[in-house]
Amino acid sequence: MNPMLKWIGGATAALILVLGGATLAGGMLGNDATPVPERSLEDAIPVDEAAMAGGEAASADAAQPGRADGEAALRDAAAEKDERFVIKRILPIDGPIKYGEWHWDAEGVPDGPLIVTVDLEARVVSVFRGGYEIGATAAMLGTDEHPTPLGTFPILRKQRHNVSEKYGNAPMPWSMFLTHDGIAIHGGSEVENGYASHGCIAVPDDFASRLFDIAKHGDKVIITRGETIGMGDSII
Repeated sequence: MNPMLKWIGGATAALILVLGGATLAGGMLGNDATPVPERSLEDAIPVDEAAMAGGEAASADAAQPGRADGEAALRDAAAEKDERFVIKRILPIDGPIKYGEWHWDAEGVPDGPLIVTVDLEARVVSVFRGGYEIGATAAMLGTDEHPTPLGTFPILRKQRHNVSEKYGNAPMPWSMFLTHDGIAIHGGSEVENGYASHGCIAVPDDFASRLFDIAKHGDKVIITRGETIGMGDSII
């Protein structure tokens, strides 16, 4: 397998069966929310300050089109060169990632912004810190009736011991919530072929616990379908 791309062979052709109990994710929340240090959203994804400025700055640029074009080009170049989000390492994983399989190696990786990517087609979750992939696993995702949403989501809050009252108190430990209606990355489920969630992203417990330990409020989770990235590409 080319280590530049992440995929799971045969996963997308499997018949997804919606089962109850612990295999279904995304339910009501418990009452033991874990306090999480605040992190501004700009720490994870840089803000385009020029776009936010507006008003007089926009009018001045309109009056001087040459200057506006030059500054826009400089801003674009600076954004492209933001090394925090450029992929510097892909984990050397042999073959497709199987259900229940996970990989983690953060040794020697410098500190940097944490970004989690989720590919709904490949059914793979990857964790990047400062552009270095430190974790990858197969994931259990939603169905057409209860889809996992596409987009970029901040981690809103974390809950170490969470159960789903909606689905018979099914355990969903190490929950990291992405939406206010309960979509989360969490453990507590058997990640295997033929099972699905109610929109959540279920990962193996050992992987979930490691991600939970380092994830902070505001860290971004980017959910796409079929997009591939490799060495030298920007994650955002």
